[in-house]
Amino acid sequence: MSEALNPETPEAVLDDAADQADEEAPIKQRKNGLYPGVSDELAENMKSGWADTELHGLEPIAQAAYTAARRAALSARFPGERLVVPAGNLKTRSNDTEYPFRASVEYAYLTGNLTEDGVLVLEPVADGHKATIYLLPRSDRENGEFWLSGQGELWVGRRHSLAEAEQLYGIPASDVRELPDRLREATGPVRVVRGYDAGIEAALTDKVTAERDAELRVFLSEARLVKDEFEAGELQKAVDSTVRGFEDVVRVLDKAEATSERYIEGTFFLRARVEGNDIGYGSICAAGPHACTLHWVRNDGPVRSGDLLLLDAGVETYTLYTADVTRTLPVNGTYSQIQRKIYDAVYEAQEAGIAAVRPGAKYRDFHDASQRVLAEKLVEWGLVEGPVERVLELGLQRRWTLHGTGHMLGMDVHDCAVARTETYVDGTLEPGMCLTVEPGLYFQADDLTVPQEYRGIGVRIEDDILVTQDGNRNLSAGLPRRSDEVEAWMAALKG
Repeated sequence: MSEALNPETPEAVLDDAADQADEEAPIKQRKNGLYPGVSDELAENMKSGWADTELHGLEPIAQAAYTAARRAALSARFPGERLVVPAGNLKTRSNDTEYPFRASVEYAYLTGNLTEDGVLVLEPVADGHKATIYLLPRSDRENGEFWLSGQGELWVGRRHSLAEAEQLYGIPASDVRELPDRLREATGPVRVVRGYDAGIEAALTDKVTAERDAELRVFLSEARLVKDEFEAGELQKAVDSTVRGFEDVVRVLDKAEATSERYIEGTFFLRARVEGNDIGYGSICAAGPHACTLHWVRNDGPVRSGDLLLLDAGVETYTLYTADVTRTLPVNGTYSQIQRKIYDAVYEAQEAGIAAVRPGAKYRDFHDASQRVLAEKLVEWGLVEGPVERVLELGLQRRWTLHGTGHMLGMDVHDCAVARTETYVDGTLEPGMCLTVEPGLYFQADDLTVPQEYRGIGVRIEDDILVTQDGNRNLSAGLPRRSDEVEAWMAALKG
């Protein structure tokens, strides 16, 4: 990996470098005033001789009309107030390398732009708000930033000009470097989405309150509870790619047996990067007893014939919508008798949960329906003393069911996380909501309260369910769920 010329290198180091150049180079490298260590001749040479690459006649991004409607709803909720929504900044991974950037959900939801350092500002006007998207403009060739800065375009790639951004996002664009001063001079009530851009927050220190800012974030979280047509389409794309990723994994299970869970993780990641932006969350590739660890993401264990593989993974689209699907597969293609018994119980519980997803139903209904089935099975198997009503009242089934049966899904895998309890978990389902239904049973390897044959078996089945006008649609129906259908599907892919 090449190292960028650093304009902030301490003077002493640059002086040493210049002295060394004087001794070793045939041509003296004179220190340029703006970038020490760069000759005047080279600095001047790099200013010119570049073609005009400005793009004209760009079409708006596919979701431009939807992001405009979302901004209008935000404007109506907070009339007369300046609203500031940052994308966020790059975060250091180690030394001078950064993590891949992912824009804040709030910013991406309202703009469709995904670049670092961007900020959306809604300024109050007589009839609502005027939206401006503040971005970094093209790298400056006159002052050498494009090739001398580590974030210059020569190093990290071309970015859109402000004029191009206006065409793409349908929002007037300005230079983000001017924004802090404008915010410091702003008057009137201001709200900012916190936690993404410390510089923007610092410019607003005396103008905002934590309580008012929290109200802004809650509104934006609750606005995402009901997906529009574009969002539903993106979720289906994410799921369709995820289905293909699961098929990829089944085809290489023999190679995974020869290596480890990492082979499964890498195989799915390839599909996510080829067809989408990334994985939506750390893939859980849990073989054998690792399936009993709910968030097993180390993925460094063995894959053995005769064991189950719990694969919980999702592709994230280029617009940041993610799938979240789980299947528990027999590594050798056939469930053992005890594996099938547990798997079929979880399948029956999921069927009950999915059937409870419909408009007007309480959000908690699908969880309650699934838990009841699992409690009935545990009583039937003699693992817990009934009756079922007692088990449910005391929550005794949770020793083996462990987690909630689902969550909202969207731009975050656990979407709408800061929505109020009364609008989310105590709320009512509406058409356009998308949620997971994912019951599970997990018998830990060291659980002495169950027979030996149960220990080390973990099963979860998870699908992405869109609430429709007359019921629901399983977006991930392309992956079989019933145990016999799973076996037939695996045999066809391996054969």
